[in-house]
Amino acid sequence: MVKHLKEEDNFTDLISKGIHLVDFYAEWCGPCKMLAPVLETLEDIDIIKVNTDEFPLIAREYGVMSIPTLVYIKNGEVKLKEIGFRTKDEIITSLNSIK
Repeated sequence: MVKHLKEEDNFTDLISKGIHLVDFYAEWCGPCKMLAPVLETLEDIDIIKVNTDEFPLIAREYGVMSIPTLVYIKNGEVKLKEIGFRTKDEIITSLNSIK
C-alpha cells in the first residue's frame, strides 16, 4: 500500500511498528518518476512517500542528500538506506534482508 505523507500525519507514529519503505522524492525528479510505478507493484509492504520539498525537516532528519532515497524502517529504526533508482527485484532483496 502506498501512502503519501500529509501535513496532518505524524510520521513517527506511522513508522513506529512493522516494516515500512519510505520513498523520499520530489515531483520534479526524473528518477523519482521512474521509481513510482515500480513501488506501486510491490505487495505486502507499507510504502510511505515523503515529498522532500514539502517535508524538508524529515528529509534532513533521515540524512537525505539525493533523491530518490529509499529508507527501510523496522519498528521505527532505520535498517537500510539506498539512493537512486532501484528495480523491483532489488527492492524485494533489500526488504527480505531486513525481515
